[in-house]
Amino acid sequence: MKKFYINSSDYQNLRVDKWLKRNFSTLKQSFIEKNIRKGNIKINKKKTSSNYRLKLNDIIEIFNYSTDTYKNIDKFIYKKEIPSKYKKIFMSSILFENSDFIILDKWAGIATQGGSKINISIDDIIKNISSKYNLVHRLDRETSGLLIIAKNLQTTKIFGKLFKQQLISKIYFAICQGTPHNKESEVKLLIENKKNLNKSSNSLTRYKVYQTNKNFSTLLFAPRTGKTHQIRLVAKHLGTPIVGDTKYNKMIKNNTETLKLNACSLKFEINNKNYEFSTNLPDHFKKFMQKNSLKKIEKNYQF
Repeated sequence: MKKFYINSSDYQNLRVDKWLKRNFSTLKQSFIEKNIRKGNIKINKKKTSSNYRLKLNDIIEIFNYSTDTYKNIDKFIYKKEIPSKYKKIFMSSILFENSDFIILDKWAGIATQGGSKINISIDDIIKNISSKYNLVHRLDRETSGLLIIAKNLQTTKIFGKLFKQQLISKIYFAICQGTPHNKESEVKLLIENKKNLNKSSNSLTRYKVYQTNKNFSTLLFAPRTGKTHQIRLVAKHLGTPIVGDTKYNKMIKNNTETLKLNACSLKFEINNKNYEFSTNLPDHFKKFMQKNSLKKIEKNYQF
């Protein structure tokens, strides 16, 4: 019999069958279920179930333990080679960093995650730094602004819970073509699932017009849900598509512009500590605004 002590916060709230697979990669689910049922695997000297969620100071006892059966074969983790220019841009784009997370001011033109047509992504870069780093949300390739990167499993779970409970306040700044009918409102929009066109889900977005002129308006968007292309679709729905949006803005005059959408503000609380971050708008925003007689916006983005 062998005992294992749960003394790492990375394992807190993790299912016991997931813990077994992480520590003994050769085990199959059927083997785990069978031995838990037979009492060969117990927690705190009591029979358990495979979906039991671990707590700090729990003791896992394996009564039929042997090194032949309970093996752990390290998986080879492929690290993509990252050109130095991407590493430099990434490091210079870090707005905040502590032992648990990074706040990155993502630049336009780089994807958050990899894909068949993507060479280098933010995920590739962070995995090159540490296999423990995780993305906790995404931004479109052409969207710039604030991106959260968790540095360990426990923090990844915390951010996942905060996003699920809508406890992270996000504000986006956009330059749009035209002006919405209402200066401030809330939009409920049904958005199709990109992977399954037969499914749709509800989205909720607040918006506020910051300023307008004859041709353009600047808007603040506060999404309450996190659907793919949510803000871009809401802008189109309002009749004011975002400048530079080649997918949802078909107006020829400004289709050569870089997408004018920036994740400009983040607010959340972790361990009774409040965090608040905001960006300076990228230069291509400032140049477009100056060219089209739009006033500068203060960095304190609020509704």
